[in-house]
Amino acid sequence: MKLFEGLARYQPQALGALRIMTALQFIEHGSQKLFNFPISAEPHALTGLTTAAAILEFAGGILLALGLFTRPVAFLLAGEMAIAYFVAHMPRDFFPVNNGGDAAISFCFIFLYLIFAGPGAFALDNRRSA
Repeated sequence: MKLFEGLARYQPQALGALRIMTALQFIEHGSQKLFNFPISAEPHALTGLTTAAAILEFAGGILLALGLFTRPVAFLLAGEMAIAYFVAHMPRDFFPVNNGGDAAISFCFIFLYLIFAGPGAFALDNRRSA
């Protein structure tokens, strides 16, 4: 459709916006576990696995927001989200809408996409390769 063909030239900017907004949401998950910010009604108890996840979410989210080491960071985070889904969500119920795993699945596949697509526009990775 001709109407949408012109939008293709903005693909790098749209990909950059997807990366940044996803990273900002992911940072929130890590900061809530590590610092209880934003404040949660039920603060997370930091066990070994939860602490590792929180560090990956916080630090990995910052790196993704900056677009620095995008592909390897996205690879680690996609794996973390796959593990989070199967360890924390899947045992509760088969259906993601019932087990609270919607976000983990979405994050996993967005990060998987970033592995293949790269960082898009607005990324420090683009300056490193120039």
